[in-house]
Amino acid sequence: MSIITTATARLVDIAVETDRTDAVQSFVKQETILVDLTTADGLAGTGYAYTIGTGGTSVLALLRDHLLPALVGQDARNVEALWQRLFALTRATTTGAITSLALAAVDTALWDARCKRAGEPLWRLAGGHRREVPVYDTEGGWLHLSTEDLVKGALRAQEAGWAGVKIKVGKPHPAEDAERLRAVREAVGPTLHVMTDANQSQTASSVLRLAAALEPYDPYWLEEPLPADDISGHARLARATRIPVAVGESMYSLMQFRSYLETGAASVVQADAARIGGITPWLKAAHLAESHNVAVCPHFLMELHVSLAAAVPNGSFVEYIPQLRAVTRTELAIRDGLAVAPDEPGIGIDWDPDALDDRRVA
Repeated sequence: MSIITTATARLVDIAVETDRTDAVQSFVKQETILVDLTTADGLAGTGYAYTIGTGGTSVLALLRDHLLPALVGQDARNVEALWQRLFALTRATTTGAITSLALAAVDTALWDARCKRAGEPLWRLAGGHRREVPVYDTEGGWLHLSTEDLVKGALRAQEAGWAGVKIKVGKPHPAEDAERLRAVREAVGPTLHVMTDANQSQTASSVLRLAAALEPYDPYWLEEPLPADDISGHARLARATRIPVAVGESMYSLMQFRSYLETGAASVVQADAARIGGITPWLKAAHLAESHNVAVCPHFLMELHVSLAAAVPNGSFVEYIPQLRAVTRTELAIRDGLAVAPDEPGIGIDWDPDALDDRRVA
């Protein structure tokens, strides 16, 4: 019997591995919300979501007060039906980050159990397009790093055979950002992809100056240049610059992705499985992007996203930001510049129970 017998949630704080800053914030810690499910026939599934410093207890409360009680007694195989059931229970608080994160923790647990029941890894059960995906580095590109450090980080990634690097932008003057990008481009040459990320820091006028300053150095994309809910602003920018516009990490529903794609406001989709509500809606966003001939390059969560990017034909990159090494017994495998999706049944994350217990806060 695949009936869910227990459903519990916990909150674990994971310290950042290094200082991480961008134009609007610092990564304080990873509040990691985990959901554990068991079924009558002995299967277990563990899913998770995260914040970068605030709101974790709110997600936990939503799970414990409303979502998890509605799971017990349900058939764990009916992943789509359960997602819709829980979404319906939370209509008063959707669309929004807290609800999407809570749904994601449940949904990834259901997919973990689903994959284990089938004896298949996530990358295959979610689509099975291929097992290896190009990887690009973000850890060497934070805004507080010096230009010299950016260059060193980019050269390390290039020497390792990685596909690209990301540089955070949003300095007080666009000339500063341009100079940093110029130094990296001159060091690595024309073939390494150099992504840029403004983290929603720009205005309608400042982003035009920024894009113009960066264009000569061939950035692979300009990520989240404007507030995420400014769809028309992103569309105007896309028409005004040769730099592809990347969005998605701060979007919490499938309909937001549809609006971006239909208006030509997104050249790259960066759906985050935790923030969109789990694997179930993430796959829908990926296929929606595919129908518009747009690549999917998921945000963060490399340990989960490697399998999802591998599952779909338009999954183009995995973003390298290691954050789970303190609480897992394995880490992302990278071979010849390619991230390799885990091949064990489940979502591919081998949690360390003792390490999680040591960091549990609720």
